[in-house]
Amino acid sequence: MTHGLRTDTQTSYADRRDTWRDVAARYSLLPLRVFLGVTFVYAGLDKLTDSAFMKASGPGSLGDTMHAVRDSSAIPALVDLALKSPVGFGYAIAFGELAVGIGVLVGLLGRLAALGGALISLSLWLTVSWATTPYYFGNDLAYLMAWLPLVLAGTPMFSLDAALRVRRRGAGDYR
Repeated sequence: MTHGLRTDTQTSYADRRDTWRDVAARYSLLPLRVFLGVTFVYAGLDKLTDSAFMKASGPGSLGDTMHAVRDSSAIPALVDLALKSPVGFGYAIAFGELAVGIGVLVGLLGRLAALGGALISLSLWLTVSWATTPYYFGNDLAYLMAWLPLVLAGTPMFSLDAALRVRRRGAGDYR
């Protein structure tokens, strides 16, 4: 049995005649990208528009949430840092989620945006949902794992990254 080395990795997708498996593989990250992008945009907007969340104390506030999870988190020092300015931390998370979501949706600096999403998910897993048992009931770990393929692959299809890459090369198809 012989194995070949693919040398067509730099050719335009429009010039190739692919099987349905090749096409499916090329577009496989799009549903994940759309889901994570929309979810993070929604989460950021939800935080910014929730008047109770953006308070240092009170029912439903970020401050109360941080106080509640402090002793059960994996990294209490991270929670203590957030408690120094819960409102500022809330705005940082909300704007971070918006930037990540928009970046992944439009495909601008896709790997960097996905890394930002992975870091947000990691920080939430190590603080807010760390004590969730069994662990698979907490969604932050699943989001962290979902970001990793986009960190590795970026946003190669239907993205500003692809359009910029084509523009740098001179011409071609930027799907």
